Amino acid sequence: ILFRELRSFGTTFANWTPPDVNTPVDTFAPSLVTASSNLLHLRHNTPTRIMKFNPSTLLLLLLTSSPVTNAFVVITPSPIQLSSSSSPPTTTTRISMSTTADAADSSTTTRKSKKQDRLRWMKEPSFHRRGFKDQRDGAEKRMNDSFKSDIVQEMRDSNFKIEREGVTVYLAKDFGFCWGVERSIALSYEAVDHFPGKNIHLTNELIHNPEVNDELKNMNVQFIEKLEGGKKRFEAVEDGDVVILPAFGASYEEMDYLDKKNVQVVDTTCPWVSKVWNTVDTHQKNGLTSIIHGKYGHEETVATTSFCEDYICVKDYKEAEMVADYIVNGGDKEAFLEYFSKAVSKGFDPDKMLNKVGLANQTTMYKKETRAIGQMLQKAMMKKYGPVEADKHYSEFDTICDATQERQDAVAELVENASTLDLDFILVVGGWDSSNTAHLLEIPHKAGVRSFHIDRAERINADNTITHRTVEGEIVTEPFLDLSKDVVMGVTSGASTPDSAVQASLGSIFLLKEVHDA
Repeated sequence: ILFRELRSFGTTFANWTPPDVNTPVDTFAPSLVTASSNLLHLRHNTPTRIMKFNPSTLLLLLLTSSPVTNAFVVITPSPIQLSSSSSPPTTTTRISMSTTADAADSSTTTRKSKKQDRLRWMKEPSFHRRGFKDQRDGAEKRMNDSFKSDIVQEMRDSNFKIEREGVTVYLAKDFGFCWGVERSIALSYEAVDHFPGKNIHLTNELIHNPEVNDELKNMNVQFIEKLEGGKKRFEAVEDGDVVILPAFGASYEEMDYLDKKNVQVVDTTCPWVSKVWNTVDTHQKNGLTSIIHGKYGHEETVATTSFCEDYICVKDYKEAEMVADYIVNGGDKEAFLEYFSKAVSKGFDPDKMLNKVGLANQTTMYKKETRAIGQMLQKAMMKKYGPVEADKHYSEFDTICDATQERQDAVAELVENASTLDLDFILVVGGWDSSNTAHLLEIPHKAGVRSFHIDRAERINADNTITHRTVEGEIVTEPFLDLSKDVVMGVTSGASTPDSAVQASLGSIFLLKEVHDA
């Protein structure tokens, strides 16, 4: 789209070929809203990848530049002569494409990156990212039949509120399936229909939701067995088979292995995850160590770290404080490495690799915590190197997905209004191993609002107890509803949770109240 628009403004290209119109957007511009990982730098007399822009196009580019991302950095551009005559000016300015000014300076000594391998794999005819149009209607119908909810739709249409059987329910205004999850499910369903009679494998759970994964098993999709040490039994994959990559993505090593096999690969990786991979690739090109705010054992973070060179994972603010303290003050190197032994790259040396760092994150993390970590790391660099030099040692890109943030904001609104609405509790529905759902629970918990995280309706028991996951990760069972009075509750669900799961959970609550009052 970007290059089509540039052409429409009369742009001419020299010594450079724009991406093919069929090239996936996230391979060269993962988000036009947050295009900070694809920066354009104005440079004079750069010998490679030259594009010529007339002044009107240059003006358009400058107007769309973001001061936050510094998307267009003027180095020494050629002067632009604006003519008052009606004929178009002939003077042009040269622009070279690079991720940073430093990278542009070293363009003559570029090296092959893991991202280049990934882009090469994606161009293979056996690699499918866009689904199968001939199967699209069938996949959509199956999804609607399995995951839609009349009750949830009624709440949407009634200002996110419903009253049934002495129970009043307030629904968070953003909840449930995000676009990336819906896309991943749809691509998987289309693949099953497109390859009839083929053995179809999935490298991991498609998403962290039991209903969705059970549905795929019912469709004879084979989940590749996990072994100790994070390994998987890929021997089950034979020539001619089909392999689906989940929404979290797959590791570099897994993708490399599959590229060497005679298999069809269906990639359902969420574009927001791909955006994180592009970010850590930028870190690598600029000589930065990636500090990843995420859980080192989570499937998405495992995939992300596989595309890094040097990295360290921090799961929360407390661990990030340890890193920031080491940056400023140094410390016991052996103890530091022992603590982070499973969360760092091979050969990690904190004395050398924490001098220049870039922050990225698992897309489902709590955004306020990520921002706080970023501010802390920036202050650490300012303290060590001074405010003038700090920017040379720290870089940050926002890689929390919009859907995660929207759902966090919506449950925060429920929490803020808990007293006004007289809420007895907030119910959070979603997979127990779902990171984004777990973070939704943290918000009411930290505010002191009674809350429960269940993964399916069956956790609401007939004896009026509830089996739920605590913020500490424990599975506990305790008394649930005060049935002597009307129940007032809030409800939300994670980005990988179908509306049908919310409906089933509410149905169990309605039934408990109805039976008691009968």
